[in-house]
Amino acid sequence: MKKLTGFSKLGVVAVILVAGFIAFASFLVIDGNNKATDYSKYDFNSVIEGDEHNGNIADHVKGNRNAKVLIFEYADYQCEYCASINPRVNAAVEKADGKLGVVYRNYLLSYHQNGTAAASAALAAGLQEVEGVKDLWKAYADKLFSVQDEWYYATASTRTDIFTRVFEEVTDGKGDVEKFKQDLSSPDVSKRISFDMGIGKRLEIPGTPTFYVEGQYIDWSNKEGGSVTVNGKAVSWDHNLTGSEFTDLLLEIAATAE
Repeated sequence: MKKLTGFSKLGVVAVILVAGFIAFASFLVIDGNNKATDYSKYDFNSVIEGDEHNGNIADHVKGNRNAKVLIFEYADYQCEYCASINPRVNAAVEKADGKLGVVYRNYLLSYHQNGTAAASAALAAGLQEVEGVKDLWKAYADKLFSVQDEWYYATASTRTDIFTRVFEEVTDGKGDVEKFKQDLSSPDVSKRISFDMGIGKRLEIPGTPTFYVEGQYIDWSNKEGGSVTVNGKAVSWDHNLTGSEFTDLLLEIAATAE
């Protein structure tokens, strides 16, 4: 549970109720935008390029987007479990040395009052290219997860200040701040989030973070373990995975390409 300081109990309840209502309203708008999209023409188990239905914003991929093994992550930047597992995902991608791609898609939880704004910020950052930053979306997303405590309960104005500060930090002051702020509320960014939500709804994502490989749910948190078959090879585990064990699992899955 996050710690709250500087508020009375009544004030905290009021803030949470109002923020929750706003978050739920935003969630309904984002979720509703995808109803006109024909998802039957998309392969959810492949990297999806940008088009008119997703704001012309392609899937963001950590690692090799052309790797033989692609793992699909559905996550919410305000999800504490997503934040804690993010370094494990990054470690697997780095150690896999080009044999793995992790496709990130947004799946927003309706009770997270700042989840939509955070997803918008990461996508807005990803619309820019800055000299010296190899992948601005990844750099921004990683930083956003790492400072989650700072904006978890932030008001709208405060979170925008924080998201902007993060943008300036990861770009070393070389990014276009005004463009970033404009893109936070751009129709294209909204379409991308809506598009991701539509995929998640059709896959019936159980929660966040959720991972799939070749259409199979990687049930890494099940205390009884699980298994997947990738490239015709079985990979199994006999207990819920924590810490570096999750990294090892992703690496074992990536190794099926050899």
